Amino acid sequence: MTIRQAHLALEDGAVYSGRAFGADGETFGEVVFNTSMTGYQEVLTDPSYTGQLVCMTYPMIGNYGINLDDRESSKPRVEGFVVRENSLHTSNYRATGDLASYLRDNGIIGLEGIDTRSLVRRLRVRGAMTGVLSTTDHDPVSLVAKAKTRPSIVGRDLVRKVIPEGPFAWKDGFTNVLVTYLPSRPITHHVVALDYGMKHNILRCLVQVGCKVTVLPGTSTANEVMAHKPDGIFLSNGPGDPEPLGYAIDTIRELVGTKPLFGICLGHQLLGLALGAKTFKLKFGHRGANQPVINQRTNRVEITTQNHGFAVRLEDLPDDLVPTHLNLNDGTLEGMRHRHLPVFSVQYHPESSAGPHDSGYLFEEFQKMMAGEQRV
Repeated sequence: MTIRQAHLALEDGAVYSGRAFGADGETFGEVVFNTSMTGYQEVLTDPSYTGQLVCMTYPMIGNYGINLDDRESSKPRVEGFVVRENSLHTSNYRATGDLASYLRDNGIIGLEGIDTRSLVRRLRVRGAMTGVLSTTDHDPVSLVAKAKTRPSIVGRDLVRKVIPEGPFAWKDGFTNVLVTYLPSRPITHHVVALDYGMKHNILRCLVQVGCKVTVLPGTSTANEVMAHKPDGIFLSNGPGDPEPLGYAIDTIRELVGTKPLFGICLGHQLLGLALGAKTFKLKFGHRGANQPVINQRTNRVEITTQNHGFAVRLEDLPDDLVPTHLNLNDGTLEGMRHRHLPVFSVQYHPESSAGPHDSGYLFEEFQKMMAGEQRV
């Protein structure tokens, strides 16, 4: 087997050299890390990772292969993938392929054989930064120069890269018999989901709790949303900085108060901006399936799946917004609700996939809100 070299260069001058797997070429993005032990396929296909080179902290990745059922979108969305060791053997009865082939077939460059602990420590100390991943340029000086001149993720509209071309209906709830954390309920309400880069399992959860779901591109106007006569409106996750998305913020501002509204991740940040809150960039972000959050209303701790590099600023929260969830690692805002209107959101991912199911109840609370049975 021919060993191919690959290099990851960071804008601060650090260079990590190892073995290439997957595709050949050169790519760039914000270098971030994910602390999940499993779920690499869901990570790869999460549209929120658009514009990012993802390093997994767990040392062996690829050991249970790839299957099409666990994708969170139609294809991988990461700009590149970095692991300590890519397993050459897949061991899972559901696997239909291996990780290296999946990356190669989808044009994603992989890097293995580097000290991922060193890389993660650098990112934790110095913060997430732009990097270049290459199998074609082997000159460290050249690579660092490229990393220094590539644009930051801040201020870029990455949502337009991942939104659907037009409206569509989603009808599937949970189809995997191994997934049972939300009971199946008959359809009672119509939800319009604004897609800024939505994970498939969010849609499955909405259907599972009894929602007819119509998906609209995140660029849709308030009039286009209301033309579908929804009982509730959902704001999805998505990639990058929320502040450049003026079109989405304006639409949400018009929709607040018309129907019950539920936002997740980027949808949470956009809702905050629409209601007068401020957002900021986290030093290195929260990414993984093991992030502790405390529910302020129940005083219970939830272990959550997270993937975000920006957050709503807790100190500047407008009077109409009440904090409901806080991150136990750094105290940042993880959830909020409106004091007077049926509007709420969370920063983390209650749909899991992959990850713990502690927060799936939020989809049922959204359903009860639409039925007029509950204010979150």
